[in-house]
Amino acid sequence: MARLLPPPLKPATRPLVSVSVERFQSNCCGDFEGGSVSLLATYGEIEGAYMLCKRMTTEAAIIWGRELIGEPKTMQCSFGWNRQETKMHAWVETQGVRVIEITADVSTNLGPTQASGKAFSIKAFPTLNGGGLEDDAQLLLLDVEQDVKVSRAGQGSVILRGTADTPLDEIEVKEVLEASYVECDLTAHGRTVARIPENDILPYYYGRSWWSELHTEDTLKSL
Repeated sequence: MARLLPPPLKPATRPLVSVSVERFQSNCCGDFEGGSVSLLATYGEIEGAYMLCKRMTTEAAIIWGRELIGEPKTMQCSFGWNRQETKMHAWVETQGVRVIEITADVSTNLGPTQASGKAFSIKAFPTLNGGGLEDDAQLLLLDVEQDVKVSRAGQGSVILRGTADTPLDEIEVKEVLEASYVECDLTAHGRTVARIPENDILPYYYGRSWWSELHTEDTLKSL
């Protein structure tokens, strides 16, 4: 957790990871699907989820997420979902690899409820020549409210696989604590809580995309 979290975020007391496969309807960027991996982190006394990876299926969702609130969204993915009563199987695939795959049996009905949480993201913009950032990055804090209509819990399994630009297989799944299925209305409000010096965040910013894999010039010349 300490290796993956960018400064100034620190690991929470319990090194928890949340893996999800999601379907959205929105009032700002249409319908879309995807999946994410989030790490529980702290900034000072604040505890929240930091999105390490978020794969989406539409361009509108990516523009909204990356440019507005700094989420590490990319679109190179497809989405799958199967359900038979309480048994569920869902996955996110990129470059022919199911990088996120979840199987669950959510037999416990928890009913409707209200929920809230916090999430961190980092907003930054590269310079025109790609050699750094235009300015220091911003650490954003999102306050998330959920009006939960359906909530079910149970047990499940998680498989994380990797590609060159999505190396989720580096994360060891030691124990699955719980599986859940939720239908809810979600709202989020954010603010900047810190500025991060360019030199501190730059390696993490570049790590959002596997740039070396996009260098095809030498290959094209050889053809």
